[in-house]
Amino acid sequence: MAKFMVSCTHAKDNTDKATVAFVVANASVASGQDTVVFLSIEGVRLATPGYADDIHEEGFAPLKELMTNYIAAGGQIWLCSPCFKKRGLNENTLTGNTTIVGGAKVVEFLTTGGTSICY
Repeated sequence: MAKFMVSCTHAKDNTDKATVAFVVANASVASGQDTVVFLSIEGVRLATPGYADDIHEEGFAPLKELMTNYIAAGGQIWLCSPCFKKRGLNENTLTGNTTIVGGAKVVEFLTTGGTSICY
């Protein structure tokens, strides 16, 4: 099984990129890959329940649906710890299958055979 990371730095500041990140992540997890979405910068806001509910880019499924399907398929979401803390978000109210990680975890994933794409 290959390891694939989708890095997403956007949320409501660029809903197109945030949506496409989860489209690609769903394709990866559906094909049986060990898939992680790494949310950093504004992207960490997507892990807050309700935040993505009104994001719907034309031509794509709603972001909430994409995220729900990704998690249900076993996809993991990692949040950049400093980005999360900078925005004062509450770690007790995160979406499912979400973990706050430091940069070392990302480096480990990528240097042990992982591939990454960024949105």
